[in-house]
Amino acid sequence: MSLFQPDAADLNNLKSNPKTIVITGGSSGIGLATANLLSSLNSSHNLVLIDLNGPPSSFKHDSSRVLVHKCNITSWKDQRAGFEAAYKRFGRIDAVFVNAGIAEYKDQFFTDDLDADGKLKEPDRRVLNIDMDAAADTTKLAIHYLRKNKEGGQIALTASLAGYLASAGAPLYSAAKHGVVGLMRALKQECAKVKIAVSVVAPAITVTPILSSGNRENGQTADAYAKDMAQVGVPINKAESIALAVCWLFDQGMAANGAGVFVQADKFVDLERGLAKSREQWMGKEMLELFRGGRKAPLFMRLDSESPSKPKI
Repeated sequence: MSLFQPDAADLNNLKSNPKTIVITGGSSGIGLATANLLSSLNSSHNLVLIDLNGPPSSFKHDSSRVLVHKCNITSWKDQRAGFEAAYKRFGRIDAVFVNAGIAEYKDQFFTDDLDADGKLKEPDRRVLNIDMDAAADTTKLAIHYLRKNKEGGQIALTASLAGYLASAGAPLYSAAKHGVVGLMRALKQECAKVKIAVSVVAPAITVTPILSSGNRENGQTADAYAKDMAQVGVPINKAESIALAVCWLFDQGMAANGAGVFVQADKFVDLERGLAKSREQWMGKEMLELFRGGRKAPLFMRLDSESPSKPKI
């Protein structure tokens, strides 16, 4: 797997073609950085920010081309209303960045809390609800609206390094991000049939509000915590680097389908392409051949039409 370096100056598709782009978690961190980059690439992009809160006053984009939909991302009806509002206002949706997420919330496995009856309390599932379930809902909505376009569109999902190498101390976050990677892998062939490119961006530790929220006990800001980690050799990303990866994926069109861009220390590599090319090494030749032979098994319903207008059950 070779490193590559995207350059915003080379994103000619996004620079020359105004698009309507939905970003969940678009008012802070990676989502906001992506909105800012998109705005700088083309002031005529329509940007739809779906988040609990609106963007800061520092976000500058033509107000006639911005739709802020405040909602609880775990509510299907709230998310659906955001997409409906975007489609009604702008007439189409071209790309969706499935980005909203939270860090690990407390220890759910080794700390035993009791309920009012003195019995083991039900675990808190907010990490899975937001990082996996809500992401899947956003992806469903994205596919629904992108299929309305003759030329399809793009979906990028925020995974994580923890979606490839599980992070100790963050089991539910790691599980959710593995799920996001698996969702992309399972959808890429069917999405290609309806001209939708689906991909993931997988950041290592990145300076965003999620960084400090995952370390509540030390009370540090994200910048301070990142600085301390960098001093002991931990590689740190800027949010702008993840935004660049997302915009690069969107700019690639269908060529980005199935990509998994890992970003660490502001450096970029496509892990998915590398893993696909090295299957024989980690599966073994015989197992790989057996796997390929099993692909034809009619176990699951597959998309049999390339018509984006034909609904599938």
